[in-house]
Amino acid sequence: MTSQVVQFAGLSDRDRKKVAPLAKLAEGDHVELHVRRRDGGEQTLSLPSAANGVVETLLLRLLSGERVAVLTEDQELSPTETSTVLGISRPLVVHRMDIGDLPFRYVGKHRRALLKDVLALKERLDARQKALDALAEDTEDLIVNHGL
Repeated sequence: MTSQVVQFAGLSDRDRKKVAPLAKLAEGDHVELHVRRRDGGEQTLSLPSAANGVVETLLLRLLSGERVAVLTEDQELSPTETSTVLGISRPLVVHRMDIGDLPFRYVGKHRRALLKDVLALKERLDARQKALDALAEDTEDLIVNHGL
């Protein structure tokens, strides 16, 4: 399996304003993708109904100003690509691998982690951060309202 570069794509503010909001897709809606090429050629792709939710989520995220990347769950990521997904430094990713927080394998001398493992770590880190934020909020409340 080869690893592809993780690239995030987003829309500029001007592009987001040009696009009309997407109405919520209903059960049984059919999605077609119309492609207009630079040379003037046009192509219509009919997407399976299983892709409706993915397409809707992708468009809603782009229109809300978020950056998105489309990857497969079994995609292997380098530490640099993993750092982009997690929003932490590459050395910290390597440290997480070394202490066992993030499973990985060697491909030659290079480390590779599965996207599903990276996303599982991200979920744990996000939950931990949420708990720390709640604790900080409670501490602030104790100091401000109770003089502790």
